[in-house]
Amino acid sequence: MVTSNKSNELVMVEKAYVNWVKMHASSKQPVFKKAKNKLKPCLNIKVSKKPRLGDFATLQKAINAVPAINLCRVVIFIGAGTYREKVEIPNTKAYMSLIGAGADKTIVEWDDTADRTGQSGRKLGTFASATFAVNSPYFIAKNITFKNNAPSPPSGALGKQAVALRISADKAAFIGCKFVGAQDTLYDHLGRHYFKDCYIEGSVDFIFGNGLSYYKDCHLHAISNSYGALTAQKRDSFLQETGFSFVNCKITGSGALYLGRAWGTFSRVVFSYTYMDKIITSRGWYNWGDKNREILTAIVFVFAYAAGAAGAVDGAERGRGLDKGMMHGFKQGSLVSGDHHKKASL
Repeated sequence: MVTSNKSNELVMVEKAYVNWVKMHASSKQPVFKKAKNKLKPCLNIKVSKKPRLGDFATLQKAINAVPAINLCRVVIFIGAGTYREKVEIPNTKAYMSLIGAGADKTIVEWDDTADRTGQSGRKLGTFASATFAVNSPYFIAKNITFKNNAPSPPSGALGKQAVALRISADKAAFIGCKFVGAQDTLYDHLGRHYFKDCYIEGSVDFIFGNGLSYYKDCHLHAISNSYGALTAQKRDSFLQETGFSFVNCKITGSGALYLGRAWGTFSRVVFSYTYMDKIITSRGWYNWGDKNREILTAIVFVFAYAAGAAGAVDGAERGRGLDKGMMHGFKQGSLVSGDHHKKASL
């Protein structure tokens, strides 16, 4: 059974999370459906590598045991250990919380790549290469490492996308988690997402997709031996309310790193109060070979007053210009309003 302290903590996290969601409740994308969150856990499940200490020995079996069209908060506690399995949460199993024993202790890993042949006899593609895939809303993960063990591909290699985690649902939160891979580590696919105190490692486009996501106090680490890219945001329309916002983060690593590549014609990524190591290219961003995206995109706005931007992009911003009013709005989280999360006791 979950302890009262842990129950109270989950409720506090959930309430702060719901407040953040309400701050951006005007989203018009079809994926954003109205639903009432469930705050109080009604079912607790334990997963452990030691059979006597858990209800299940694998994470997927624990997820499979949750009733379809789940209507209450289910908390799955995952004991220490490396769980080598490919995991997927279907869209019929909402309100799931996964709590690890610590990001360095609870690890979920696999090694699929986009060019690997799946059970259907076809190539998996980037979407299906994920070690861990979430398709249900109101998901929470805390203190877990999600890892794709596929080796880092040489420059220019094709079909080597290797996703550690894909989130394709609305209203998800990740606290104290690690996402480890090389090319395409974190597929921030669709929906509103909150990342707090997370570590994200990769080489090329290692945070990518068309989510509306807020990254707070995260560590972004590049492992490229040549040129790499941190983000590839896929906002394809000026009317789409999507984009990535990074606040109080730090960027470290190796190689020469673009802060972003304009995967979408109207890509939007914002960095504020972010430390940048001496690996950021002076150009800052790449137009994906399409000069039109230099006019239409707002791929990267970098606030030059970010603390310790030793090797940061030249100038106050890259992409289209920001006046002081717009800059203030992005700093305060107008792109993805997450201030209410500061109240969460994590």
